[in-house]
Amino acid sequence: MDTLELNKDYWDERYKKHEIGWDIGYASPAIVAYATASIPKSATILIPGCGNAHETRALLFEGFTNLTLLDIAPTLVRKVQKQFDKTKYVRGVCQDFFLHTLQYDYILEQTFFCALHPSVREKYVEQMASLLRPGGTLAGLLFNKTFERKGPPFGGNIAEYQKLFNSLFDIVQMRPCADSIPQRQGSELFIELRKK
Repeated sequence: MDTLELNKDYWDERYKKHEIGWDIGYASPAIVAYATASIPKSATILIPGCGNAHETRALLFEGFTNLTLLDIAPTLVRKVQKQFDKTKYVRGVCQDFFLHTLQYDYILEQTFFCALHPSVREKYVEQMASLLRPGGTLAGLLFNKTFERKGPPFGGNIAEYQKLFNSLFDIVQMRPCADSIPQRQGSELFIELRKK
C-alpha cells in the first residue's frame, strides 16, 4: 500500500465500516501512567490520529484541561466532537497531521506512527518537532517488531528509531514497554523524546 492510498478516504472508510483492529477499546495503560506521573495537568497536549479517543477520556478523568485531538477521518472526528461537546477541555480537529500548525507542550503517540507509510517517517519527525514548543516532549508507544503482512500497521526497531529521531530530539527514554496491553507484550517500545 502506498502513501496515496493511506489518505482521508481510506481512513474514513475504515471507521464507517468499523474496521478498526488497532482499537483496543480502552486507554493504553502506559500512556495514562506516563501522563499522570510526568505531565502538568494544564499542559497543552496533542493526540494525533486520535481514533476513538480512549486516552482522552482517561486524561480528562485524571484532570487534564487542554487536549487537542487530531484525525484525518471526518466520520470519526464528528463522532469525537459530539462526544466531547459538553467540555471546554477537549478540541477535536479534522485535518491532515502534516498541515497542522499549532504548537504544544506534549504530543502523545499511540498507533499513529505505525499507520503512516514508512516513506514519510522523516517528514513525521520534522512535523512533530515543528508542533512542539521549545523543550516540548513527544511520548508514547512505537512497535518494536516487523509485521509479516503489508501494513498498516508498519513496524520498526529501536536502532531505526534512534537514528530517525536523533537529529531533532534528545532521547530521554526509548525502552521496551513494561506495561503494554497483553496482546502487544514484548512488541512495543515506550518513548520519551524531548525537542532539541
